[in-house]
Amino acid sequence: MPSFASKFAKKVVRRARKRAGGKFLDVFFRGLSYTGRLMSGVKPEEWGIRVHRDVPYLGSGSRAHRLDVWSGYEPDRRMPVVFYVHGGGFRILSKDTHWNFAFSFARLGYVVVTIDYTLSGEKPFPAAVNDLVAAWTWTLDNAERFGGDPSTIIVAGESAGGNLVTALTIMATMERPEAVAQEVFRRGVLPVAVMPACPLLQVSNPGRFDELEPDGSAFIRDRLWEVCSTYLDDRSASPRPDAALADPICILESDAVTLRPLPPFFSLCGTADLCVHDTRRLAVAVERRGGRCEHPEYPGQPHAFHALPVLRAARVAWLEQRAFMDSVLGARVPKALRRLRKKTDKHPR
Repeated sequence: MPSFASKFAKKVVRRARKRAGGKFLDVFFRGLSYTGRLMSGVKPEEWGIRVHRDVPYLGSGSRAHRLDVWSGYEPDRRMPVVFYVHGGGFRILSKDTHWNFAFSFARLGYVVVTIDYTLSGEKPFPAAVNDLVAAWTWTLDNAERFGGDPSTIIVAGESAGGNLVTALTIMATMERPEAVAQEVFRRGVLPVAVMPACPLLQVSNPGRFDELEPDGSAFIRDRLWEVCSTYLDDRSASPRPDAALADPICILESDAVTLRPLPPFFSLCGTADLCVHDTRRLAVAVERRGGRCEHPEYPGQPHAFHALPVLRAARVAWLEQRAFMDSVLGARVPKALRRLRKKTDKHPR
């Protein structure tokens, strides 16, 4: 039987391994984003895009409470808006590391609002949700100043960002007890579509992946446990009644009443990504409530593969995502956006 010292040593080693792994991922993805920006030579102004950087959506003075708006040069036109929430396990990365997502949507003609929020290493749940709602409220109040149509907003995000925009959609469609949820519901504005890519939709139970894929990577398991325990500030990472919005899939799977119709969902994921299990649950839950949820799966692709446009699967995913967005907007696609597409199609994503 292992001694207390042996158990303690293993615990210390595992904790150190988790911290080192998280730091490695943060540095790796920030470096990848910076290198990609340099190598791509992307100049938004050449696409008729103006970037308004570091706009505060709260008066705290914190860098976490800033957002960027990517808009066209014709402020008199009201274009559809993409409200984008970055991923990173709730604990790393930022809107700046996700410039490629903002640019990709903006060059299709959308006004893009991409936000920062308080990371879990600074403050755990519900800080990120509170910031999300504050940024959403700011967007509803200010989108028109940047040429956006506040009645036509698509919410999107990947990984942790996918969790947050799904939670935002729940707050807009269900009456809930949380004060921030009541604020969203009172505004009465529904996203026209929700695009949670490879989302982690149940934070409280990372152990479920051990059962679903017992032969999975130890490195990935460590990351999931780290993400979940840090976000909920709970090493047991068990369900908590006061943290229901951290598990939006569980709310959708429950008997809670949807008072407003769910908008259509598009939730792409690779089959080599553990989060594919959550996208499948999402499709079932949304369709059970009478909604529409497309959840294309890309064989052999890892987590957030669509962030790497060099991959053929990523380019296919973006084309399918764009087709979904066009189908949702339908006749509401402005003529100016259609004209922009002619330029975009000459240089596909």
